[in-house]
Amino acid sequence: MSSALVIGYGSIGARHARILSELGCHTAVVSQRDVSFPLVFKSIQQALDQHVPGYVVIANATDQHYKSLESIVGLGYRGNVLVEKPIFESAQLVPTHSFSHVGVAYNLRFHPIIQNLKSLLKGETVISVQAYVGQYLPDWRPGTDYRSSYSADAARGGGVLRDLSHELDYLGWLFGSSRRVTALGGHMSSLEINSDDTFSMLLSTAHCPIVSVQLNYLDRNARRVIVVNTNNHTFEADLIRGTLSVDREITTVNIDRDQTYRTMHSAMLRGAVEDVCSLDEGIATLRLIDAATLAARQIEWINL
Repeated sequence: MSSALVIGYGSIGARHARILSELGCHTAVVSQRDVSFPLVFKSIQQALDQHVPGYVVIANATDQHYKSLESIVGLGYRGNVLVEKPIFESAQLVPTHSFSHVGVAYNLRFHPIIQNLKSLLKGETVISVQAYVGQYLPDWRPGTDYRSSYSADAARGGGVLRDLSHELDYLGWLFGSSRRVTALGGHMSSLEINSDDTFSMLLSTAHCPIVSVQLNYLDRNARRVIVVNTNNHTFEADLIRGTLSVDREITTVNIDRDQTYRTMHSAMLRGAVEDVCSLDEGIATLRLIDAATLAARQIEWINL
């Protein structure tokens, strides 16, 4: 039986721990709070000494990711590591390590519609891409006050550019690295938060000259769509409804909320990491976020 350790037990940490247990892993968590899970340690050192995991998932608050990585490096950990997205608050060097593999948890790469879209785009000349994601922040975590969440706090790594950076990751995965970006955004609404709630970006990538992206905490209808125009086709993917259309032909995929996480963890556990976001790709997404923030502040194009 594989052993796994989840550092952090907020909503996403609890999900990782549950799914790993369902996959048959002997799973423990690290949390300084009193939480309801069969095996809980108060410190990372205690967990590594007594549980000896082969797979570590760092799922605490974004501003704690670097410190957690430093801790497991310092303790000589050599197994597989997955860090929740975004990997850090801003682009920075990663501690020198001896991990077998380290990835970033951009699980939407494992959404069957994104996988299908990537396959269909092979050989296509992409002309333009539009991506949109929006969900009303107070609806995200039922039963909790959105104002106390890390999403509401820029100092803890909150804000749509980081929270909803899945779009920035899969756009890079599908269409190549970003070359330049300009943006408008910030805290625009009446939400009681100090982080950015709306961002609109225009960028060019290695394989697409025009990419527009909008991310927000405001959409009461919860949308996540991408439209791709090539020389031959128009593709439209709706990740919430589970539909993918090629021109006027629509296919539907049934997917439950945990499927992308299960597939991602299974890949990490097997060592089949080709589709897992790499450390370099995760840092590239942070550089894009930093550039978009600067572009919005200075109202100019930023080269990457």
